[in-house]
Order: sequence, then C-alpha cells, then structure tokens
Amino acid sequence: MSLKKFKPTTPGQRHKLISDYSEITTSRPEKSLLASRKKSGGRNNSGRMTMRYIGGGHKQKYRIIDFKRDKMDIPATVKSIEYDPNRTANIALLFYKDGEKRYIIAPEGLEVGDTVVSGKNATPNTGNAMFIADIPLGTTVHNVEMTPGKGGVIARGAGTSAQLIAREGKYGILKMPSSEVRMILTTCLASIGSVSNHNHSLSVSGKAGRSRWLGRRPRVRGVVMNPVDHPMGGGEGRHSGGHPRSRNGIPAKGYKTRSAKKYSDKFIIEKRKK
Repeated sequence: MSLKKFKPTTPGQRHKLISDYSEITTSRPEKSLLASRKKSGGRNNSGRMTMRYIGGGHKQKYRIIDFKRDKMDIPATVKSIEYDPNRTANIALLFYKDGEKRYIIAPEGLEVGDTVVSGKNATPNTGNAMFIADIPLGTTVHNVEMTPGKGGVIARGAGTSAQLIAREGKYGILKMPSSEVRMILTTCLASIGSVSNHNHSLSVSGKAGRSRWLGRRPRVRGVVMNPVDHPMGGGEGRHSGGHPRSRNGIPAKGYKTRSAKKYSDKFIIEKRKK
C-alpha cells in the first residue's frame, strides 16, 4: 500500500501523508463479526479520570478477529481486504468451506480469491497458519502464539514480522520485531508472512484534528506543569525540568523497570538492542 501526498491548499494538507488504501476492497464490514465498542473517556467505574489525554473520537465498531486460527485443515477463501479502525494492520475476511466467516490479520501480499488453511497439512504460503515445528527455518512469520491454543500475540502491528532462525528440542528460536531472540514452544501456531500496511509508520497526520478523530486529546509536557502536578514542573520561564521522570516519579531514559527475577527471562536468549 503506497502513500498519498496532497497539494498544500491548507496548512493541514501541507504535510499530510496518508495511505491511499489501494489494497482495501470494500468499505462495508461483515455485520455478523461486529461488536459494540464503548468509549470510557479515560474514566473508571467510579467516573474518575484514571487515564489522561483520552476522550472524544469517532464512533467505532470492534471487528472480532480470529487470532487462534484453530479451524484445522478446513480451507478458506479470502473474500475481502478491509480497513480496521481498531488496529494499524488491515484485516481479511475469510469464507470457510463449511460456511463459517472469520476475520484474520491480513499479511502482505494476500489478495481476494486466495485460499488459506491452518494445521499440520498446511504449506508455508502467505496467510497459512502452521505449528512452529513444521515451519521451514528462515521463514518470516506473524501473529505468533506464546502459549499453545491461546492465540497469537507477537507481531500483529502493521509491517511487523518475526523470523524463525533455529529449533532446539521442544523450542523454536525466533527473532522478534524488537530484535530480541527468544524461545517459543514448537506446539505454538504462527501465520506465514509479514503483516500488511507496512507504510503505516511513514504516515503524517497533518493536523491535530486527525488525532481527535482517533480519541486522543492533547498531551501536556511535564515541564510546563506546576510542581504540584509533575516532578519536572515549576521554575521561572523555561528554567524548569530536573531529572527526566514520569508523573509518579519513575525515572525515564535508561532506567530499567523490568523485574530482575521475571519468569520469562529464561526463554530470552538475546535481549533487544537499545
């Protein structure tokens, strides 16, 4: 999917750079796979604001996505590639041979009319879901499970992918999008290919209003607050700041917050590069 640049007829159009949505084949989602999505405005069940900078935005419906890919050995045909307001990647509508319809995250290169399948008998073609034990080494994958049967959690954002680089015993060794190298059980499922809409990170909104459409309110810097509101607030003019830290005092820029005794550390072979 390529990016579209606009003539600078207004200040908002001058730097605007968005997707041309050339891969999207329909603007009408499948009604049976929609769910209501209520906005909280950052408030909890008592009505108190617990998350700042959230509110407003266009009304949206949630698309129910099949992250588990657990319909084994039943082929499905890609009916459409659609936009999903809840994620950066595009989604694909599948019509299974037994009549069921499901949404999946659309990989790069998947087109309307293609056939995808999950299970032991699947081949390493784009969009198919296979067990890590059966995937050829060096293959690019996405929507990778960390616990067998729980559903994919790794590499689901636009343009992301992981790579299967080795297998040792009951574990496959994957290189993550963050460059971390870790072990995943070979009984976990992963989808073949990289996630679609890889140009998403290059887009430029062009104006503040586009963030408001997405439900994002203006974010206020800590240094312009008063001392009562933020540890970096206060001071005359621009003479403020101090050590970079969050509103509740946790240092930023290099301070490690990961637990030294975290259970999953034993599965990490190489930490992500800073």
